[in-house]
Amino acid sequence: MYPLCVLPARSRARSENRDEAASCKTGFILAFALLTAGCASLPPPDVSDACTILEDRKSWYDAALKARDRWNLPPSLTLAFIHQESSFKAGAKPPRTKLLGFIPWKRKTSARGYAQAIDATWKQYKKETGNRFARRSSFKYAVDFIGWYNNKSVRTLGISPNDAYNLYLAYHEGWGGYRKKSYLKKEKKWLIGVAKKVAGRKRVYEKQLESCAGRLKVPWYRLWVNAETVVPAPPSRGRTSAKISSRAGNMEPRRSHTL
Repeated sequence: MYPLCVLPARSRARSENRDEAASCKTGFILAFALLTAGCASLPPPDVSDACTILEDRKSWYDAALKARDRWNLPPSLTLAFIHQESSFKAGAKPPRTKLLGFIPWKRKTSARGYAQAIDATWKQYKKETGNRFARRSSFKYAVDFIGWYNNKSVRTLGISPNDAYNLYLAYHEGWGGYRKKSYLKKEKKWLIGVAKKVAGRKRVYEKQLESCAGRLKVPWYRLWVNAETVVPAPPSRGRTSAKISSRAGNMEPRRSHTL
């Protein structure tokens, strides 16, 4: 065999053409992957209509059903939370503060993604659910996170699964903050209005989903699952309440990027 540097001209040309073709193919695949990833992270065209949202994103409907079955919370509530927190934007983050009034500086909180989950709570979610590789920019994990969080609020704070108003207050203030009724402080008067807004959005989404239930395609394997079946949460080993109480006071205050 000849070294590449001494190959006949025709052989070298064939080798170079193959290399160029391989490079072009690789470049095309990377460009396509980036393009599709960017499109997938764009919010739905109409976030005010739950039917449009779930018809436009079939995988989201399946994720919403899984979260409902696992945590016994209605999809309308979960979607209302995401609407308020991120307007269905995968890469949503709180705005940066300004240094000297004009220099972009640090963000107010570590909230990220569809659910605007902060670092500490997201870490706890991954540990308790076993979702080690969960990403906040993934809708599937975002709806599961909201279900996990609200399920804890239902079990430990005695809030109804359909009470979007109080569940949102607990979601925003943390379990400890809700116990202390931190949302009643004068400087948080605006939060009451936001919680009422989320409750109203939940009711709107609920009616919309009822109207389009026949149009939404249920995955074939879910035809065998009772819609009311609740998959039990991971065992708490008898320390759930203590863990929540001990951590809630130290949790970073939540701040929605939309507020």
